[in-house]
Amino acid sequence: MRTIFFVALAATGAFGGRPPFGRRGGEAAVPIKPTLGDEPRPFHARPAPECVAELGASAARGLDAAAVDAARAAYGRNELRAAKATPLWRLFLAQFDDSLVKVLLATAAVSMALALVEREEHGWVEPCVILSILALNAVVGVWQQRSAQGAVEALKRLTPARARCLRDGVWIDDLPARDLVPGDVIEVRTGDRVAADCRVLQLRTTTMRADEASLTGESSTVEKAEPPVSPTAPLAARSSVLHASTMVASGAALALVVRTGMATEIGCIQRGVEEAGLEEADTPLARKLDAFGRQLTWMIGGICVGVFALSAPRFASDAHGGVLWRGALHHFKRSVALGVAAIPEGLPAVITLCLSLGTRRMAQRRAIVRKLPSVETLGCTTVICTDKTGTLTTGQMTVVRLVRPSASKDGTPLLFHDVSGRSYATTDGMVDGLSAGDAACRGVRELAECAALSNDADLQDAAAKAAAAASGGAAAAAAAAASAAQSEPVCATGEPTEAALLALVGKLNRQMASVGGRRPDPADAGPAAIPNDPRRAVLKLATLEFTRARKSKSALVRDVGARGACARLLVKGAPDSVLARCTHVRLPDGGSARLEPAARDAIVAAYSAMGKAALRCIALASKPARALGALASHDGSADARAARLLREPARFADVESGLTFLGLVGIRDPPRPSVGGAISACRAAGIRVIMITGDSKETAQAVAKDVGIFAPGDPLEAWTFTGKAFFALPDGQQTALLRSGNLVFCRAEPADKQRLVRMLNRLGEVTAMTGDGVNDAPALRQAAIGIAMGISGTEVSKEAADIVLADDNFATIVAAVEEGRSIYANMKAFIHYLITCNIGEVVAILISSLLGLPDILSPLQLLWVNLVTDGPPATALGFNRAEKGLMTQKPRGYNESLLPPFTLLRLALTGLYIGCACVGAFAHTYAREQDVGFVDLLDWANCKQWVPAGGGTPGSAAGRAAEWAAKGAGKAAVEAAGAAAGAAAGSVAAAAEGAAKAAGGALLSAAGAAGAAGAAGAAAASAALGACALFGERSDARAKASSMALSVLVVVECVRAFCALSETQSLLTVRPWSNPYLGVGMLAQVLLHCAIVYTPQLAAIFNLRPLRLDDWRVVLAWSLPVVLLDEALKLVQRKRARHSAARV
Repeated sequence: MRTIFFVALAATGAFGGRPPFGRRGGEAAVPIKPTLGDEPRPFHARPAPECVAELGASAARGLDAAAVDAARAAYGRNELRAAKATPLWRLFLAQFDDSLVKVLLATAAVSMALALVEREEHGWVEPCVILSILALNAVVGVWQQRSAQGAVEALKRLTPARARCLRDGVWIDDLPARDLVPGDVIEVRTGDRVAADCRVLQLRTTTMRADEASLTGESSTVEKAEPPVSPTAPLAARSSVLHASTMVASGAALALVVRTGMATEIGCIQRGVEEAGLEEADTPLARKLDAFGRQLTWMIGGICVGVFALSAPRFASDAHGGVLWRGALHHFKRSVALGVAAIPEGLPAVITLCLSLGTRRMAQRRAIVRKLPSVETLGCTTVICTDKTGTLTTGQMTVVRLVRPSASKDGTPLLFHDVSGRSYATTDGMVDGLSAGDAACRGVRELAECAALSNDADLQDAAAKAAAAASGGAAAAAAAAASAAQSEPVCATGEPTEAALLALVGKLNRQMASVGGRRPDPADAGPAAIPNDPRRAVLKLATLEFTRARKSKSALVRDVGARGACARLLVKGAPDSVLARCTHVRLPDGGSARLEPAARDAIVAAYSAMGKAALRCIALASKPARALGALASHDGSADARAARLLREPARFADVESGLTFLGLVGIRDPPRPSVGGAISACRAAGIRVIMITGDSKETAQAVAKDVGIFAPGDPLEAWTFTGKAFFALPDGQQTALLRSGNLVFCRAEPADKQRLVRMLNRLGEVTAMTGDGVNDAPALRQAAIGIAMGISGTEVSKEAADIVLADDNFATIVAAVEEGRSIYANMKAFIHYLITCNIGEVVAILISSLLGLPDILSPLQLLWVNLVTDGPPATALGFNRAEKGLMTQKPRGYNESLLPPFTLLRLALTGLYIGCACVGAFAHTYAREQDVGFVDLLDWANCKQWVPAGGGTPGSAAGRAAEWAAKGAGKAAVEAAGAAAGAAAGSVAAAAEGAAKAAGGALLSAAGAAGAAGAAGAAAASAALGACALFGERSDARAKASSMALSVLVVVECVRAFCALSETQSLLTVRPWSNPYLGVGMLAQVLLHCAIVYTPQLAAIFNLRPLRLDDWRVVLAWSLPVVLLDEALKLVQRKRARHSAARV
């Protein structure tokens, strides 16, 4: 029968018309409602017996085997869906889906084809270098993507492995949690992690509390009970339900499994994480670089095709032996070189290195970067959505106000004391207006006893906890504890409000210990220590746990070591509830007086004022032994008559009647001292702050005013909303509010964060979102910058985040934003620097192609410059100091161009000079060393015609041809020079003939020496005659000219690096030594260049020749003018900026 029920349930879709359970991976998807509150009558709103009947279960026997099988067949196992892992090879290939990468792949393929055709030994170097760089970048990209899948895996680790389940009347103690199905009856106890979403059936203890902080964001534990709650109750208020992955803090209960697997709340969070991952957008820099890559791809393609087409008339020139295909191949290689020159191949590596250096600087400011691109994205943040507790505040509840009865006869019934301090440390602050004598009086001592003993919290030295975690071998726990110890000296276990009471007791007792000049015990010197701790002198016999009905908690205690001592009751709770049961007040001297109406009214006024000040108010009271009856003689044994009374919660209110009022304490979570300045910095930087909290409206507004989210005069009510109220507004009003200014959301649900992020994303905002709970993971994943808390954050939130705050401090976020802006400014500096260099290379090759000059720079030389020598100074620019006023500028636009029009003009003009300088140095070298003027150089393709076929006169072209041939052949041309010299005295024809023969022999010798092994010289010699030897690809003359051009390129880039210290400021303002790393980078650049010039083996590979000292003078003469040009362009830019500011 039960089997038929489950099949029918699955077929008809109960629970509001659709199946509520998840299916296992691979099965057809079952519609899943996001929370238990979405059905017309959700489980938390139904009586427990009705829930049992709905699922066809039995509270006494559980499910039978047939029902279990049917439920599992219908709804799958109780496990979260496995993430579909993308194969490594697919991830690897995906890294090549980029415009620039595709251009480089095409370049490598063409170079490889040319190497195969020409069978040249050095032809393989270029494609191998390109492919190696691309493969390395792909490996880094795959590693980053794989690390981003950790959030889903971390969610799975929250699910327990085992559960205690009732099946067919028999308890199974270690049933695998994945085998649970809806309708199972389970038992949960203190310390258990709940295996599925369950409806509480019956408490096995007086009270039960669950820790749902990771799921709801509420730091306090939640009381659980059988009675149903409102169908519209928020997640944190569903006291009749236990949620999967949460922890039972205290108590035990029987519970009915109602949702499993992906249908649970934790399953909904996983779906949110997965959906957020699908919606992740590229970072601003990635978008800009991708757009730049697409533009560059079309530009390169057009230029290469155009240059190749314009070179067509020279395909059959003498320089190529008149062979058409050789000329076409040569000019095709030149087009490839143009493509190599236009692409900043080293840019991805330099960006990655700069971001990595940025992560180190951020780590020094306590922001741990998990995903490199987020470093740059921080710089354009426009909105920060932040939690309140632990981020804007210290996260450590602190007593800030103490009120106690007065013995004054002037009609003042109460004494008020402010309490200083911002943490749990008992050494942090003191009780103002309380003398040592006052602290030692009986009334204050009893108040301290009540605060300490009606209390289950504990304070611990954070440094000692970190040391214990380290000795236990838990690396992650030790690191987190050590980080916490650096920010806060004391940590607490238990309820935060009870920890605050312990800190107050410590402060009171420190002041009390100074009476009579007593020296404190060294054991009580630590920040977590409580001098003369009442818990050492008073024995707690029993605890009357908190219940909603009476709103109080009490402890039955007795003095240790006192013979015949009777028990007394110490009570703490909500002021209205405790005060209603008080009949007397405790006077400072230890006596008591009847609670008169005037005093009662004063106490009501006091806690009302605390409530309006957003303080959490707690009343303290006691009951003497004489009024306790049988409880006064209770010794703590379980069989005593009083023990039976303690097991009846319905009678606790009667026990806690006739109380003596001891005092009031006002507690708050104080703002962090650094937050006010950080929010002011955000305001100046044009960054809006939105606070999202689950606290009350009054508390949220008070904190917002304290930290500066709301300025004096701001309309608090108009800018403060509950999550439900805000999303009930019309869409247009929501949009207007999100675009206006700082906002505060109170009583916000966890899902509100993700909804807000989506809205802000649609409005074009760059949002940084903070979070610490499991429920925050989807919003963290979807935000442009997800920021998790390093101390209080869960593993799931840290895995989903881009950045983890080591100190949970909002001020650290602002410091990280400032660092992000600085990093972006530095990235712009080296991107502009590299692009200028590439423009110069393109100009040099374009000029040589359009004018028909020999190849100035080879693709291999260009690769060396782009990938190696440009790297050190570009990386050093990443260390530039942040310019003044960085945090007074508005956030840059998400779509702001990397190359605004005037910046592009600057780079183009500078690049034009660099290209012209390279060409000039190349031509000057031929003129200076080979006596080949620029006009002759333009006609080098017809060099074969420079030697007349029929003779000449002394000093004519015949003599110059012999001289050029001799210079091109090197030492082997001595005979040709002697023959040419004899032309003046003898037969000109005979001299010319001898010169031609000698030149031919010299060419054979020179060409043979140019080969790597000398065996291929004959082929080269037969391809050229006379002066053409000067322009051969491996000739000394060509190699020397290329060496000069390449040296000018490197040195001018070296000088340009100094100019890139500031985008607009003159070198007279920003001194070169302001970035000491730049000098090191320039030295490395020069040394790397000298390595390929002066090392014979490398010079042979790159076809270069050593330079003399006078050569370097020429290089400097061509390079240094770029400084004057850049300074002039900066001056123009500054004038434009001043003119624009004046117009505004």
